[in-house]
Amino acid sequence: MMVHFIGAGPGAPDLITLRGRDLIARCPVCLFAGSLVPQALLAHCPAGARIIDTSAMDLDQICAEFSRAHALGEDVARLHSGDLSIWSAMGEQLRRLDQLAIPYTITPGVPAFAAAAAALGSELTLPEVAQSLVLTRTQGRASSMPPGETLAAFAATGATLAIHLSIHAIKSVVAGLTPHYGGACPVAVVFRASWPDEAILRATLGTVAAKLEAAPMERTALILVGKVLEAHDFRDSALYDADYRRRFRGGPE
Repeated sequence: MMVHFIGAGPGAPDLITLRGRDLIARCPVCLFAGSLVPQALLAHCPAGARIIDTSAMDLDQICAEFSRAHALGEDVARLHSGDLSIWSAMGEQLRRLDQLAIPYTITPGVPAFAAAAAALGSELTLPEVAQSLVLTRTQGRASSMPPGETLAAFAATGATLAIHLSIHAIKSVVAGLTPHYGGACPVAVVFRASWPDEAILRATLGTVAAKLEAAPMERTALILVGKVLEAHDFRDSALYDADYRRRFRGGPE
């Protein structure tokens, strides 16, 4: 018996890996986060599968389902939205499974920030504009932020920021970032990237709060901040420069 943690992707049902799809198809039990995972993915479950929406369940109830399946020798497909490596609450489930001696695997998924960048038609790292991407959030009821992980600290680097779960705190976000990026810095807010009701709002740090007040978005929206969002005169990457010698183009091994 195995519990398979599967990154279900950002929303579009075809943005799941082949491995993830095939695991769903052979597991007689499927636990999924119904508030964020599209129902269409459940069509991959085998006939007669036990399908459980975990959105209203606590950790003990979820682990009870793992134990039940383990006792019956039934594999479990455990679906989480996006990718499992960030804000998935997978870590606490893995700890419980280790305590219960229940084996598991982990299959990554397409993260929300990647789907948002695709929707914007943007590369989030451009030569001499930004070469780092910071994935962060503001403090919420479910999880506090460590003292050193502040928006101001990340903004001081000038990196592109992907700020999750923070649309409710947009005024605080703007206040923390403006001294470092300036009010004219481009901002994009992407709501439910890759879903049928995907929505995009483009603004600047100086205008985004007012625009969101006029056209509110829910907490699943992702805030992207950085010069890369409107950069057009950046230098070409050396990777494809005709004079750049590398292993696959006449350079040293």
